[in-house]
Amino acid sequence: MEKSNRLVEMFHYLQDPHLVARFQQICGVRGTFSRTVSTSSSSSKEADRSHSHNNGACHHHISGENESESSAVIGAGEGEKLQTTAAVVRKRNVEKRGEESENPPQNGAVLSAATAGGETVGAGSNGRSLPGATAAGQSGHTGSEGRETEKGTGVSTLKPLRKNSLTGEVGQEFLIENRFLYYLFTFGTELGNELFYITFFPFIMWNMDAFVSRRLIMVWVWVMYLGQCTKDVIGWSRPASPPVVKVEMFYNSEYSMPSTHAMSGTAIPFSLFFMTYGRWEYPFSLGFSLALCWCLVVCVSRIYMGMHSVLDVIAGVLYSVLILLFFLPALDLIDGFNLTCRYAPLIIISFHLGLGLFSFTLDTWSTSRGDTAQILGTGAGVALASHVNHLLGLMPDPTPEQLPFTMPALSAGLVGMAMLRLFVGVLVLVATRALMKAVTIPLVCRVFGVPCDDVRKARQHMEVELPYRYIVYGTVGFNVLFLVPLLFSYMQLS
Repeated sequence: MEKSNRLVEMFHYLQDPHLVARFQQICGVRGTFSRTVSTSSSSSKEADRSHSHNNGACHHHISGENESESSAVIGAGEGEKLQTTAAVVRKRNVEKRGEESENPPQNGAVLSAATAGGETVGAGSNGRSLPGATAAGQSGHTGSEGRETEKGTGVSTLKPLRKNSLTGEVGQEFLIENRFLYYLFTFGTELGNELFYITFFPFIMWNMDAFVSRRLIMVWVWVMYLGQCTKDVIGWSRPASPPVVKVEMFYNSEYSMPSTHAMSGTAIPFSLFFMTYGRWEYPFSLGFSLALCWCLVVCVSRIYMGMHSVLDVIAGVLYSVLILLFFLPALDLIDGFNLTCRYAPLIIISFHLGLGLFSFTLDTWSTSRGDTAQILGTGAGVALASHVNHLLGLMPDPTPEQLPFTMPALSAGLVGMAMLRLFVGVLVLVATRALMKAVTIPLVCRVFGVPCDDVRKARQHMEVELPYRYIVYGTVGFNVLFLVPLLFSYMQLS
């Protein structure tokens, strides 16, 4: 009984947003949460209560003369309630209520900020706070104070690089006292974003080893698909802000548990190490160290960015390891089926499409559903292209006699040719994506009778978002392994 209580306490401790806030403070991240306390005025005689629901959380805006208590529903999907006796701070940069009502439900945690005597009080996702922990907002400054500090001490006042992918929210200013860590963890978090995937996988395929790249994409598809589906099933919200500083906003409206960045940041480097060691000649210690550093930078970056609790990241790493233990031994069987089975194209297309349909039934519309369809489409396109290449005898896999490969000596010519292939190939992929997007969305909307005047609203319909993402990124995935290498052969860039 005592052990179970300790486990529960540890569980809550690792999930507490104050732990994330403390880590951010150690790394030199400071919030600029407003200290302005809302007071009664002539226009606030009636209590105004508006609720913007997030799956597992909601925030309240309460104003009025006689309001002295507010109940904030908080949490990472746990639905616990914390009673706070305080006036509620007025939300900064509040949008018109009419615009707020048009926004679809969010999956992120947005928490009401309660202030007592001018101090920001952050409520944890499980209703607990760390002993002795200080919320980031308690030591935060206003935006103007941040700019003054920047002039005097070199502290930078920044905003999130990208808007919220669902709501368009730009986020709040924050202060950066350690620029090295900020750039390091910004790089780390980009290792799990679309720009990285659309350059890294093709670079490996076009310049190093197509065999490894297509199998690595298979691992990535399964890890990301299972991670996204698990997020929708568990339905835990992002760490509450305050106390957490949202250094990133792009994925803030998605669910939190487990961290799919941590999952891909574990699966990709260690799968790459697993597939290449022995196939390529390099020291074991070098390959393992690079994989470990890659994993650590990505995982820690999610806590630094305020996107995940420590528990989310740990769960993501362990979940990824569990998937790899089952999936890596089956890679030969799956890849062989994709290459040689006469019915492989039909099964590949229908199977990935079926997985997409299943994932779209797990929750209401969110950007994560579109990402899932995008991942499945890419995987289907690459698998289909590998089958076509095998039939046509293009890009044959090396024979065992040709292994192991040796690392070529770096030269200006080698690097220049690799960069040229990457530039031309990515240009083709970007053009393919733009062309297919321009054609697919109006076509799908017309087929299913969905108005396409507002593309954002149209894509909230499953019958639009799923085929759009699946077709567009399926074509992109197909071109990565078939069209672009074929173009290289005609341009004598192979």
